[in-house]
Amino acid sequence: MSVRELVVLGTASQVPTRHRNHNGYLLRWDGEGILFDPGEGTQRQMLRAGVAAHDINRICVTHFHGDHSLGLAGVIQRINLDRVPHPVTAHYPLSGEHFFERLRYATAYRESVQLAQEPVAGEGAVLAATASYTLEARRLSHPVESYGYRIVEPDGRRILPELLAERGIKGPDVGRLQREGELNGVTLDDVSEVRRGQRFAFVMDTRLCEGVSALADGCDMLVIESTFLDGDFQLAVDHGHLTAGQAAAVARDAGVRHLVLTHFSQRYSDPEEFERQARAAGYEGELTVAADLIRVPVPKRTTT
Repeated sequence: MSVRELVVLGTASQVPTRHRNHNGYLLRWDGEGILFDPGEGTQRQMLRAGVAAHDINRICVTHFHGDHSLGLAGVIQRINLDRVPHPVTAHYPLSGEHFFERLRYATAYRESVQLAQEPVAGEGAVLAATASYTLEARRLSHPVESYGYRIVEPDGRRILPELLAERGIKGPDVGRLQREGELNGVTLDDVSEVRRGQRFAFVMDTRLCEGVSALADGCDMLVIESTFLDGDFQLAVDHGHLTAGQAAAVARDAGVRHLVLTHFSQRYSDPEEFERQARAAGYEGELTVAADLIRVPVPKRTTT
C-alpha cells in the first residue's frame, strides 16, 4: 500500500532548543523517501521517528547554512554503514558544492553506496522525472543561494463505473479499454475523469519572491518556513525570512490545501500564536504548526 506523508524530524531555526531539533524532514512518497535539509542531530531524530537509512532515496538541501546541512555528514555515513541497497541522489545549490564535499568527506569511512551528486544552478530546473513524480527546484531569496523544491505527480484518470455501465463495458473489457484507450468506439475519456496529480512543495529560508509563489501554486501540501511572527516583520526582511502571516498569505493565494508551518525562531514560546496569525492572514485550509517527530499525511487526491 502506498504511503505519502511528511515525517518531521526537526523544526528549529538557527539553533536547537530543548524541544526542537535542527531542521530535518522526510517525505515518504510511495516507495521512495526524500530527505530535506538534514540539520545537526538528524540521524538521532531518524531513530526516534522510526526512519531508517534504507528509507532515503534522495537528499534535497535548500542552502548551506548549518541548521539545514550540518547533519549531512552523519546521514551520509549512516547510509554507507547500513549498506543501503539502492543508489541515493543528492541535490543542492551548485554554489555550495565545496560545502557538500567537505561534509560528505568530513571524516574517514568506507563508502559502500552509490551517492550521485546532482546540484542545481541558475533560476532552477527539473531535477528528476520518474513514473511517480517530477522533482523541480526554484531559486529563492536569502543571503546565501537557496532553492525550494516541488514534487508534481502526473495527472491520471479515474474510471467512473456508472459510465462504464451505460456503455455496456465490463469484465476484461475494462482493462482492455484502459490499455488501448478505445474499445468499440468508446474512448477512455468517455468513461473517466481527470484525477489531478498531487503536488508538494518545500520552501525554506527566503524572503517573498517569485520562486515562493511558483513553488506553492496549487499544492496539496506546502511545507514553509515561518521563522518570525508578524510583529518582527523587519527582522524577517533583514535576515531573508518569512513571517507566519506572509507564509499563510502565500498558501491562501496559491490555493494550498494543507499548510505546514515550521522553522521557528527560539525567541517564541507559544506555537499557537503562529496558527492565530496564519488564520488572521485569511488562510482557511488545513493547517499544521509543526512539532518534532510528528507525521503529517499528504491530502488525498482530488478529481479536478
